[in-house]
Amino acid sequence: MAKSSTKKTLVIGASTNPSRFSNICLNTLVDNNIPALAIGLRTGEVAGIKIDTGKPQYEDVHTITLYLSPVNQKEYYNYIIDLNPSRIIFNPGTWNPELVKLCKNEGIEVVNNCTLMMISGDYY
Repeated sequence: MAKSSTKKTLVIGASTNPSRFSNICLNTLVDNNIPALAIGLRTGEVAGIKIDTGKPQYEDVHTITLYLSPVNQKEYYNYIIDLNPSRIIFNPGTWNPELVKLCKNEGIEVVNNCTLMMISGDYY
């Protein structure tokens, strides 16, 4: 039985390449009935989720999960803060002390973990 969540999740660094973890994450979110949004370098679609480019203004984002290196996160700092998520997940290779500090200062929960493991382990 698939799980279900109301934790609308934004994947930043989404890719249509099925070998990328961001792609696997989108499929896993959909498979587990977790509402998902996606931003990537190029438009496309994964598991029925449209990948947007730029910095669209989404409503009610609970979780942001990052698939961008710390260097590539810089341009998203203000965007992430402005979306006012409840938490941000730094997947392996994305940990960024600078962004962590900004998020904590805004009361955003910071998680250093793997979104895929969190979902499969039922602690998402």
